[in-house]
Amino acid sequence: MSLSRLNKFVWVFILFFNSFTTLTAQKILIPMDLKQSDHLKAYGIAYWALTRNIEVDWLLNYRSGSFMVTSSDNVKRECNVRGVYFEELSGSQAAQIYAEIQEDNNNMDVIRLEKAPKVAVYVPPNFLPWDDAVTLAMQYAEIPYDKVWDNDVLKDSLPKYDWLHLHHEDFTGQYGKFYAQFASTPWYVEQQAMYEKEAKELGFKKVSEMKKAVARKIKDYIGSGGFMFAMCSATDAFDIALAAENTDICDNIYDGDPPDFDAQKKLDYSKTLAFEKFTLERNPLVYEYSDIDIPPSPIAPTIVNQETDYFTLFEFSAKYDPVPTMLTQDHANIIKGFMGQTSNFKKSLIKKNVIILAEKEGTEEVRYIHGNFGRGTFTFYGGHDPEDYQHAVGDPPTDLSLHKNSPGYRLILNNILFPAAKKKQQKT
Repeated sequence: MSLSRLNKFVWVFILFFNSFTTLTAQKILIPMDLKQSDHLKAYGIAYWALTRNIEVDWLLNYRSGSFMVTSSDNVKRECNVRGVYFEELSGSQAAQIYAEIQEDNNNMDVIRLEKAPKVAVYVPPNFLPWDDAVTLAMQYAEIPYDKVWDNDVLKDSLPKYDWLHLHHEDFTGQYGKFYAQFASTPWYVEQQAMYEKEAKELGFKKVSEMKKAVARKIKDYIGSGGFMFAMCSATDAFDIALAAENTDICDNIYDGDPPDFDAQKKLDYSKTLAFEKFTLERNPLVYEYSDIDIPPSPIAPTIVNQETDYFTLFEFSAKYDPVPTMLTQDHANIIKGFMGQTSNFKKSLIKKNVIILAEKEGTEEVRYIHGNFGRGTFTFYGGHDPEDYQHAVGDPPTDLSLHKNSPGYRLILNNILFPAAKKKQQKT
């Protein structure tokens, strides 16, 4: 046999072998529709499989964003232990599902998840896990994470991580604007003393200067390819700190000297990620940073009816817009609202290049947004805890075993798996 004929024979054999393997390989389908017994732990199974180099495909819009995993006794055992519903498929059954997804008339797609992202959560040393919905979600789903704080960020530890979460930190240096309600409480006094001590040790005259430096470092991390997810007041406070990089917006009760009289005029919106043209709340006793938050926090409980407070997820093209499609995978498209220091974002103040993922229909209230900066991305999700409508300081932790099918918490976990997705070119 000639060398050319031999090479041709080898290639035919390889193609036949690969096709045979694909058709005969058994799969495990973890459906994410209403048949799923524990949606939140299902994300943990996908993450667990990635840590063991087990192939995981995210089936966008197929049965509400299901996962297809290479079958093994270990995967089945892990699903059983965690209480996650799964279905065993033959190779031909799996192939039929993949073929259905790839049909042009179906708004579905397959995204290969390549590796388990390394996760960091930006939290202070006295952090309590139940005061942050994302850490609650990761603990329940059994997804590991590291804690980082100001000194870690300023010493360039962020590039070690694929994904960074911010929750209700105040990057403006105003201690959450809790002064009017909590200035004399032990936890507030302790927090202020801790922040001031830390700022001094890191070479800053004021906490506000330190927090602005941290915000700039996080922005650099995103620009270099990092994925950042923020909730509650870490969303608007982050952008306000960037806009006020060279301007003092803090009253003397926060930093010992008066704010710049022309602070509003000196804001630089070109430095922000998501918002522009916002107006600062200059009263230091008002529990609000700016008019980005809508409705404003102090009056929201009196004008929002919990029974009718819902927001709607947008639908995107899975084949043409895979990123927003990933971030909005859910078994419900109308989701009950929940409040935080920042609950919603005023639509007219959102930059035009930012993608709106969810809003309260018929209003200016936007709940969920996503955008690109440099080589990375940011996602902002308003509200504090999807299963605690009006979370207050000192409230008991949310027990996620009672909310294991929470559509609101699923949006958080979509973001944690998003960095694992294999990047592919957008279709034109």
